[in-house]
Amino acid sequence: MNKDQTDGVLKQAKGKVNEVVGKVTNDPAQEAKGDMQQAAGKVQKGVGDAREDLKDSVKKNP
Repeated sequence: MNKDQTDGVLKQAKGKVNEVVGKVTNDPAQEAKGDMQQAAGKVQKGVGDAREDLKDSVKKNP
């Protein structure tokens, strides 16, 4: 697991917390912030996954 993967998962978790807090407090801005953080986290994790796949592919086929 690389830094992009771990940071992406962390952003997703923070986003989920913000989304839930926004729903509970009826704060649409907080909820939207959480949604955006989750999306950014998914993208960052996807980048990390792609990097890992490429690294694994290079190791298998030098």
